[in-house]
Amino acid sequence: MKSKLGISVGMLGAIMYFMGLFSGYTVLLLMVGYVLLFEDNAWLRRTAVKALVVCVSFSLLYYVIGLIPDLIGVIDDVFNIFGESFSITVISRIIYFIQSVISFAETVLLLILGYKALSQKTLVIKPIDKIITEHMKEE
Repeated sequence: MKSKLGISVGMLGAIMYFMGLFSGYTVLLLMVGYVLLFEDNAWLRRTAVKALVVCVSFSLLYYVIGLIPDLIGVIDDVFNIFGESFSITVISRIIYFIQSVISFAETVLLLILGYKALSQKTLVIKPIDKIITEHMKEE
């Protein structure tokens, strides 16, 4: 099945996942907006939303976990006012490791989803698919 751009919907779906991986949010948002406004294929529309939700979910997870070293830094700043210091380097190192794992997992997941999209398939990710089902109007 072809999209209105003249390429297969599988290819367009794969491109959206890869743009989420390689180009960040600007290009991905433009593509998702295009698909939601102009494309009629239900699989493609769901894939567009899934690409965006996957990227946003990983970003949220990455930054929420990153709040822990930020909090330690704020406490250290308060201690610095009184000429002391506060640091828990092992926790910060663990958090940075976890952030590296999250970043790696996002890369692998987007590559797998992009590859599967080429044949109009997907990888079921229950929490993300549930969010999409709850908030996306089915046609």
